[in-house]
Amino acid sequence: MSLASETRRAARNHPFLITALRAGVINYTAGARFLDVDGENEAVATALRRYAEELPEYDAKSPEIRVTMESGIGPVQVDGEGADFENVLSVDGSVFGPDGDGHTAVFASGAVDPSHLGEALQALEFEDIEVGGAGFSDGAVIVVVERLAGANAVRTIERVLKETSTPRSG
Repeated sequence: MSLASETRRAARNHPFLITALRAGVINYTAGARFLDVDGENEAVATALRRYAEELPEYDAKSPEIRVTMESGIGPVQVDGEGADFENVLSVDGSVFGPDGDGHTAVFASGAVDPSHLGEALQALEFEDIEVGGAGFSDGAVIVVVERLAGANAVRTIERVLKETSTPRSG
């Protein structure tokens, strides 16, 4: 594999780096030192610079995303016949729904895709907000957090999705 191919592969393993390359806000030498690519830093930096020239330009316009929350969510038991309410989130046998208690569901809808879930989870981790469950389906992101963390989670998710997300291209 060529140094350029290896550099591109390594960069694609770090979506934040691709965003920085698209936005033109990266120090290429620092990016080269960050990547685990076998080669001289200057050669890797040159490969990153060339890769950045081929990427679609970063579009700073925020996509249309709406973030809301619903309190009174929590783990619920569902019998074999199903329950008489709509589940909010079900992952590997764990079900969160409106009959539960102690949690808040934060929903992001509109121009969202699965990568927005990752951005939201990373931002919540940076803010030390514990996530009880998360998922993506049909253009919607859902994250379940402790009830008292709900308002902070909404602000965090709004910030990361509305201010830093761009419409996905390429």
